[in-house]
Amino acid sequence: MHIIAIIPARMGSSRFPGKPLALIQKVPMVGHVAFRTAKSKILDETYVATCDEIIANYCKDAGIACVMTGDHHVRCSTRTAEALLSIEALTGRRADIVVMVQGDEPMVLPEMIDAAVTPLIEDPLVNVVNLMADIDSLEEFEDPNEVKVVTDRNGDAIYFSREPIPSRRKGADKVPMRKQVCIIPFRRDYLLRFNEMAESPLEIYESVDMLRILEHGGKVRMVPTSCRTWSVDTPEDLARVARLMEGDPLVREYGK
Repeated sequence: MHIIAIIPARMGSSRFPGKPLALIQKVPMVGHVAFRTAKSKILDETYVATCDEIIANYCKDAGIACVMTGDHHVRCSTRTAEALLSIEALTGRRADIVVMVQGDEPMVLPEMIDAAVTPLIEDPLVNVVNLMADIDSLEEFEDPNEVKVVTDRNGDAIYFSREPIPSRRKGADKVPMRKQVCIIPFRRDYLLRFNEMAESPLEIYESVDMLRILEHGGKVRMVPTSCRTWSVDTPEDLARVARLMEGDPLVREYGK
């Protein structure tokens, strides 16, 4: 089975322009994501996919495989799909599983990649997987930059929202507070099929791609992770992640 990771990255983020090259411990954020993702034992190859020459130039200098894509993409999944087809044409090898790792996850750990891919290897009926992590604070639970998720008894997603779900308004002291972690493996053909589906109303309202699958009647398998990571959506997030990554032992392994 041929498994590759693709990290979509662009400079034009509306909330934090230029964040892929924002420095954390003197390393651009996209470099952290690429080097750490590539440490996964389950992956054969790791690529950055970008429409920005400045990101491609950094990757070339850092020894990170990179493919250029169009600048028309609104969703990470369409950029990933374009990159996938380019990589297959370049290498002459068809992928079986494509792991989309968001470029704003600089604290990603190799074991998170392995955990996310495992259900696809073990169960032929699973087409797409998301990681999810517990939320520890009400502040994070109410943060619209964090995508919350609720699941059924089989571990499949029922709904995703930027609002706090499930509701705490009925007096419950404790509800399961979980967030999506944007490490998303697809079966190769399912990724292409996903991008052929029409965007759905809930996907647009919530700005969460995975809702397209649910609205079209599909399943998204959710895999819990105990790894504590933070995504970077704002300069404040960047400062927090920089503090948390001080002394990170994995940084010393980059490039090896």
